[in-house]
Amino acid sequence: MSLPALQNTGVIYRRILSQFPQDISLAFAYGSGVFKQHGGSQGQMEKNMLDFVFAVDDPVTWHTMNLLQNRRHYSILKILGPTKISSIQNEYGASVYYNTLVPIDGRIIKYGVISTDSLIDDLMHWKTMYVAGRLHKPVKMLVQNENGKLRAALVSNLKSAVMASFLMLPESFTEEELFLQIAGLSYAGDFRMKIGEDKSKVSNIVKDNIHHFRILYSNILRDCPQVVYKPPQGRLEVDKSPEGQFIQLMALPRTLQQRITKLVDLPGKNRDVEEILLQVAQDPDCGAVVHQGISSIVKSSSITQSIKGIATAGLRKTVSYSSKKLMKMWKSWRRKQSVSQIS
Repeated sequence: MSLPALQNTGVIYRRILSQFPQDISLAFAYGSGVFKQHGGSQGQMEKNMLDFVFAVDDPVTWHTMNLLQNRRHYSILKILGPTKISSIQNEYGASVYYNTLVPIDGRIIKYGVISTDSLIDDLMHWKTMYVAGRLHKPVKMLVQNENGKLRAALVSNLKSAVMASFLMLPESFTEEELFLQIAGLSYAGDFRMKIGEDKSKVSNIVKDNIHHFRILYSNILRDCPQVVYKPPQGRLEVDKSPEGQFIQLMALPRTLQQRITKLVDLPGKNRDVEEILLQVAQDPDCGAVVHQGISSIVKSSSITQSIKGIATAGLRKTVSYSSKKLMKMWKSWRRKQSVSQIS
């Protein structure tokens, strides 16, 4: 299989990808090891773990090949074999199987494997928002094959992020406020934001990467009839009328619409989704209801995927990974304390 998206990426990514089975429909790298985050140095970035997601058409075949090439990457679950590993991947958590704290070419990496069908489902419907949420933010795309359905789903996911954010923002706002809202979608309801994650994570992601967010979203914003986009001023104005909000609600992914319906519909009423969303569109707390719906999706998938991660990583790696997260949170808190004392 050719790797068409690799021409403009660094040699480190080519070297790492070359050590995996090549039957990958989509591969991307993300996180603080790939994009500089506010408050971090270039030197620190190069020490951070590199995070990857690989989408594969046939997980059983891919894990079979990967177990032959990289058996040491797997926890004790490797003794179960590729069929059971693929079953654990697909049936539990967010349909992703992670191997973490893997040393390759002088870097430490973590990689998640998801089936192409599960990825498309998450992008289109926000079933878990686990991988879809990562793709709301800039990533380094390494492999992308000519799968038209996957390509359309990637665009649909970005449009959904914009619509959901519009509903939670005021009538007028800045580009940075929009990108902060978008970047925060996948952290709403995530229990890890209370323990183990830097509380400034969302703003740190956005502040030094406005340019990357602009590249990702500018065409969608220009083509969207729901918003007046003024790139020179970096400002936007969105339609907050009940009619405008109804259109935005109807454009949301199916799972989120269902979660909103569940929050609002009274027991025994059994009204259809369109009728309920029409009611929500006229509610002054429309944005809060949308936020609640997103939080309920993220909370569920973050808990189940984290429990699954203990098994897929193994206890020793889980303890090591968690302690590093807690140390990072502590350092961020200490840094903010120092800044506030100086000011």
